[in-house]
Amino acid sequence: MSAMNSVPALPACCSDLDAQWPLPIALPDTVLLSTHFDPAQLLGDDFQRNAIEVPASIQRSVAKRQAEFLAGRICARAALQQLEGLSFSPAIGEDRAPVWPAHITGSITHSTGQAAAIVAKKSHWRGLGMDLENLLNAERAERLAGEILTAPELQRMATGRRDQLALWVTLTFSVKESLFKALYPIVQKRFYFEHAEVLEWTDTGAVRLRLLTDLSSEWRNGTELDAQFGVRDGQLLSLVSIKA
Repeated sequence: MSAMNSVPALPACCSDLDAQWPLPIALPDTVLLSTHFDPAQLLGDDFQRNAIEVPASIQRSVAKRQAEFLAGRICARAALQQLEGLSFSPAIGEDRAPVWPAHITGSITHSTGQAAAIVAKKSHWRGLGMDLENLLNAERAERLAGEILTAPELQRMATGRRDQLALWVTLTFSVKESLFKALYPIVQKRFYFEHAEVLEWTDTGAVRLRLLTDLSSEWRNGTELDAQFGVRDGQLLSLVSIKA
């Protein structure tokens, strides 16, 4: 375990890293780690002590933003270390996305008090997109539905169970974020909520998505993909994974 000695002790604002797989279907050849973080316990020199470079935009931010960035990068670095002994913390790219080593695909996400990262070699997975969201309450979900959902999605929502409306809107938002994170590095083209739709989802955490726009010669309008999600402690985690 001597290689692990080079990794600094976790800062007080982060809980021990959790390697438990939080979703219905475990992905082979990936490492997913998560942590709980508390911005109130963030110290001024935590970045320095953890040898994580802090971008200027984060340096100027409030403690919550700094803590979530730090927690996400700590998960990412530990995941890369576990995957192949790499001591590497991804920088922020021009497009705000993490910059991974060329042969690695990965995703970092955070929501209130929780951060997670997943990594894999591109020889196993071409794209990984993960997104964590606080479950919307019913009132907010109804307000946001019109902005987030396509017309067919709104119709499906209307025929669904009333008590699942908030889950449906949160899930649709989250899984489209995950889709963007998984596909953007591959197609290098921005797309938005109206450019994909959720066709169906199950209580067991399976989701089916369809693209509604051409992103490349391979990723065309009508292409369907699978995703998955899980709900825990008032938060929804979704994952889109694209096999090599």
